[in-house]
Order: sequence, then C-alpha cells, then structure tokens
Amino acid sequence: MPKLYLLPKEPKFFAFFQQQAENNVKMARQLKDMIYIQQNVKERASMLADMEQDGDALMHDIMTLLHRSSVTPFDKEDISALASSLDDIADHIHEIADMLYLYGIERPTDRAKELCDIILKAVLEVESGVSEINFSMHKSKLIERCVTIHEIENAGDRVYRAALGELFDQPDDIAFIVKWRDIYNKMESAIDGCETFANILEDIAIEYI
Repeated sequence: MPKLYLLPKEPKFFAFFQQQAENNVKMARQLKDMIYIQQNVKERASMLADMEQDGDALMHDIMTLLHRSSVTPFDKEDISALASSLDDIADHIHEIADMLYLYGIERPTDRAKELCDIILKAVLEVESGVSEINFSMHKSKLIERCVTIHEIENAGDRVYRAALGELFDQPDDIAFIVKWRDIYNKMESAIDGCETFANILEDIAIEYI
C-alpha cells in the first residue's frame, strides 16, 4: 500500500488528539501533586473531575466530526479507537483521584508514588506519540514510541505486583487492604490504558504509513 499523507485530510482530528493527550498530561501532573503534596485533596479531586469532563467534551467533538466527515485520515474505526483510548486514560486518572478523596487517604504509600510516577511517564510518551502522528509520520519513530510505552507498562506491572504483595504484610488491617487494592488496580488500569493506545498507534503505523 502506498504511503498515505494524513495531515491534508481533516487536520482537526489531529488537533483534537493533541488536546486529549495534553489534557491527560495535565491530569497526571495534578494527580502526582495530589499524592506527593497531600494538601487540598478535595480541591484537586474537583479539578481532576473538571479535566475529565474536558476530555469527554473533546471525545464528543471528535465523534461529531467523525460522523459528518466523508473523507478521514484513516478508517473511522481506527480514529474512534484512538480517541477512545485517550479518553479512557483520562477516565482512569480521574477515578484514581476520586478514590483517594472518597477513601480519605491521608498517607499515600511509597508504591502509590511509584505508580503515579509511571503513569506520568507513560502519558508523556503517549503525548509524544500523538505529536509524531501530527508532524513526523515516520513508521520507525512511531513504533519505537510504542515499544517505549510497552516497556513502561512492564515496569508498572512489576511495581503493581509488588504493591499487592506488600498489602498482605498487614493482614489484620482489612480496610487498608481493600482501599489500596482498589487504588492500585485503578492505577494499573491507567498504565494499561497507555499500552492500549500504543497497540492502536502501532496498528495505524503498520497499516497506513
């Protein structure tokens, strides 16, 4: 298949993808502040809820544009999948913040901080991947970016497993175990969401570039 030049065909899609990715980075940074600084938790949770709604609005704009566009950069199913994967990352980050607030977490664990750092690292790579769709469109660069995200996900999986194992060092504190199991699960979901994005991006790179 000949190489397709995507940018001339409805560049608004790429602008929306970029906004989604940038919003996810802002959310990950706000989550990191929420976990590390441990102040104004309610306010930070509210800010993250607003950012998640911004992400929902972008998703709505993308789907509206998709339905009224006769010519699209690549298959509509792929555009929808890419946008949905970015939206899912925002949803997971918001849910982590919501759990931290609702569970009244006062002292985040060291493992939570590690996972938060990994989430931020992953969404930064996702943002770079989106930028490369917009500007470089080099298959090798896109695939290399996907490999990096997979490596970050593997690191996150190792920390997640260690975190779960450490929960049972305090078997008498059932509430602690339940709360942190839920939070760790959601943090892993956020990292996995970045890997889902990488899988979709890799498929697009292979098929269209």
